[in-house]
Amino acid sequence: MKKNSRYSLFLIATGLIVFGCNRAPSDEILLQELKTDVTYLANDDLAGRAIGSEGERKAAQYLEKEFEKIGLKPKGTEGFLQPFTVSKPTNPHQEAVVWTDGEGVTGRNVVGYIDNNSENTIVIGAHFDHLGMGNEGSLYRGEPAIHNGADDNASGTAALVALAKLMKHEKHASNFLFIAFSGEENGLWGSNYFVKNPTIDLTKVNYMINMDMVGRLNAEKTLAINGVGTSPSFPSAIDLANGDSLKIVTSESGVGPSDHTSFYLQDLPVLHFFTGQHKDYHKPTDDSDLINYDGLLLVVKYIDRLVNQLDTEPKLTFNKTKDSSGDSPRFTVSLGVIPDYLFDGKGMRIDGVSEDKPAQAAGLIKGDVVVQMGDSTVVDMMSYMAALSALKKGDKALVRYERNGEKKEVEVQF
Repeated sequence: MKKNSRYSLFLIATGLIVFGCNRAPSDEILLQELKTDVTYLANDDLAGRAIGSEGERKAAQYLEKEFEKIGLKPKGTEGFLQPFTVSKPTNPHQEAVVWTDGEGVTGRNVVGYIDNNSENTIVIGAHFDHLGMGNEGSLYRGEPAIHNGADDNASGTAALVALAKLMKHEKHASNFLFIAFSGEENGLWGSNYFVKNPTIDLTKVNYMINMDMVGRLNAEKTLAINGVGTSPSFPSAIDLANGDSLKIVTSESGVGPSDHTSFYLQDLPVLHFFTGQHKDYHKPTDDSDLINYDGLLLVVKYIDRLVNQLDTEPKLTFNKTKDSSGDSPRFTVSLGVIPDYLFDGKGMRIDGVSEDKPAQAAGLIKGDVVVQMGDSTVVDMMSYMAALSALKKGDKALVRYERNGEKKEVEVQF
């Protein structure tokens, strides 16, 4: 064979290899890579990935490298990273103060972007932090032990990476922002910080998808999807995307104990994916060998189809939903608000008002700062919760608050 002919064949072969590498990964490859990601993140070497720990830093570095390998564009404030520092309260009922610098615990969100030259962007997120050695938040009552958090939430984080791999090779009508959040376990710190310090224009966000605990799909293949009521486009798309005979269980509320809440409070449609609670939740036994990897792949493929289905819609309409969670199960009454946990002023600032609850009936709105409830002065989250605990169903209380610097008061029926 002539030299030029051999060289031409070499170029053709090389081109085929490059083309092959640029194809979306097969299900078999995705399955193996899901296992690899969960196993790394939930390894004892990362010691439970508590915010501010060496394990959390290593997890962020790992995700940063994965995003870079996929070909995502950095969209943090320091490359892929968006660091934030938290003045962590010693009392669990006190609010945290989050800064871009200063003293405290430093966490980091990991943020990557696919630019499809669209007016709209879809945010896909999952938190990658967990409980470290347990401490507060753990349901384990033994000696301190590593809480690896394989399902909570190495599973969602691995799904995030897998979706980035798929969507990098697909044609879509929207841009994508992939965010791995830190500080979720402490009070949605990372997602709260992001929506108040966004690295993209939030008015361009179409909707947000959150994956938290998606690694334990059961034998009935039950997948819970919360937030379905936050846009009228969701219900039909959710049904049309179900090509794997999943048992879909939905709830309407956009408020829940995970990072989608931060986006819902910015008046954005949200969906939260969840495969159910289990006996290993917030315990050292939540390990990678208990993950249903085939089920995790089904969740990834379902979300991919759902995004494709929603691509046929114009920009989604946002709907407020009724909050079924209330303020806290420890109280007999609820004001029906979402507190702004990042507010560092005097009082309790309202970050969201639930439908058909006392606050809405009394005319309280987002941004109001409650400074007194009944006989109790409210200076922070701790005193707000103490004031609530002094009330019972049927009570009426005078609530004093500030709105745009103006002092106001209203009687609230609990």
